[in-house]
Amino acid sequence: MNSMNDTGVVAGPAAGRSGHTHRFRGLVGTGLIATLAAMVATTLAAALARAVGVDFEVLDSGETIPLSGFAVVTGFFSVVGIAIAVALLRWSARPAQRFVWTAVSLTAISLVPPLLSGADTATIAALIGLHLVPATVMIPTLARSLRARTD
Repeated sequence: MNSMNDTGVVAGPAAGRSGHTHRFRGLVGTGLIATLAAMVATTLAAALARAVGVDFEVLDSGETIPLSGFAVVTGFFSVVGIAIAVALLRWSARPAQRFVWTAVSLTAISLVPPLLSGADTATIAALIGLHLVPATVMIPTLARSLRARTD
């Protein structure tokens, strides 16, 4: 007799947690795949820009940005975007809308440093473009994933 009641009591909360875990894991999995795609796309775009003559030399430091630097920075900030999406999925009534607004705002803010870098015009234009490449991969992918998990 008790085994039936115990099973019913235990299954209820565990099923609820499993649903939340599945939503978060799915979002994170989608985000990590999008992160890899954004890293590859950004690095390839930087390599193409370098091939056509953009030197990526920032005058403040006098150093050239290596191609691996584009991949690392893209990966880091894409993971930050995933964390923001997960937080909004957990605590927002409209996570997809709030994510798009937040991500677009942060992308716009990220366009300022290249303008202040002291680099030449070609490098500034390329850096601005390279900020937009991962945004075009990550923002729609995570927003779509958030919509799918809240419908």
